Amino acid sequence: QVHLVESGGGLVQPGGSQRLSCAASGNVFSVEIMGWYRQPPGKSREQVAGITYGGGTTYADSVKRRFTISRDNAKNTAYLQMNSLKAEDTAVYFCNARIVSDDGLADYWGQGIEVTVSS
Repeated sequence: QVHLVESGGGLVQPGGSQRLSCAASGNVFSVEIMGWYRQPPGKSREQVAGITYGGGTTYADSVKRRFTISRDNAKNTAYLQMNSLKAEDTAVYFCNARIVSDDGLADYWGQGIEVTVSS
């Protein structure tokens, strides 16, 4: 069975930084695309950033030049470095990954982790 476990998050002041981590565990053969999504209070889930196995990245316009997604393929782990945080970045952040396991190819979600930007 495959699991995605997120860590990091919590309360941070406006202008501050925070790093989220997402580790895939279980019977993982390979991790294809990894990405971060977020769901602000009262709003729909939106994509924040994505990264391919080869390191190609995409970002939502709202986080470009502030957030950086990276990954360590040896550890099946993705990171989201968030700088210059704003109140509107407050959300539950979810990790998503397309994984090949003994169950075949499937998309998996983490449990979500809260990020609150407030003074």
